[in-house]
Amino acid sequence: MSSDRITVTVLGSGTSHGVPMIACECAVCTSSDPRDKRTRPSITIAYGGTTLLVDTPPELRLQCLANDVRRVDAVLYTHFHVDHVAGLDDLRRFNWIQNSAIPVYGQAATLQRLREMFPYVFAENAYPSAVPKLDLHSIDGPFEIAGARITPISLMHGKMPVLGFRVGNFAYCTDVNYIPPESWALLPGLDVLILDALRKRDHPTHFNLDEAVDHARRIGARRTLFTHIAHELGHAETNAALPDGMALAYDGQRITSS
Repeated sequence: MSSDRITVTVLGSGTSHGVPMIACECAVCTSSDPRDKRTRPSITIAYGGTTLLVDTPPELRLQCLANDVRRVDAVLYTHFHVDHVAGLDDLRRFNWIQNSAIPVYGQAATLQRLREMFPYVFAENAYPSAVPKLDLHSIDGPFEIAGARITPISLMHGKMPVLGFRVGNFAYCTDVNYIPPESWALLPGLDVLILDALRKRDHPTHFNLDEAVDHARRIGARRTLFTHIAHELGHAETNAALPDGMALAYDGQRITSS
């Protein structure tokens, strides 16, 4: 990759319900701290005039407006759960801006599920209105986009295989509760790691906060931010108790990495 540094923007840092949750009056859902307002999880990775989008959550349009996202050169999908794909239709705006189809990368199972969830996008018969124009690419190993090597990281989300991604010395690993042995070799030497940390209590498909901290220590990134955060974790009070170099991510946060 070129010598340009990577800029990562956290578009959304929340769990599948978002925070605040509907009809919840807990301390976090009613918090006045803007960092406790969490949309569904996504990031952009920008370098050398190229912008990669990771996942298309339900609030994608609002996230792009809030963070002044003006182009999407490719989309990387971690998996096909609704909180990570439901905003796919908003990609058509970037087709118009860029006057081109957008490459989309994901596991074969993810791409197949996109075809099933959005049949009007991929149908042979023309839909009677504009649809996203997407070029689907199945991930079967590292690949390159605009001079950057994208390394997929195999993870487990309960019993479901999902992907994290490494670009340079940055890695994004959301929706995970187990890192397979072969994936640890892809994680040394990180400047910045964004890692799943749902809540304090155990969960069958996500790291809880203690598990996330333990894994972050083992990975040893210079800085670790936690994402996919539920309403049980208040931003300020949780960060006050976390080890040095670790913190909850928040919507709109920008981070640079080599």
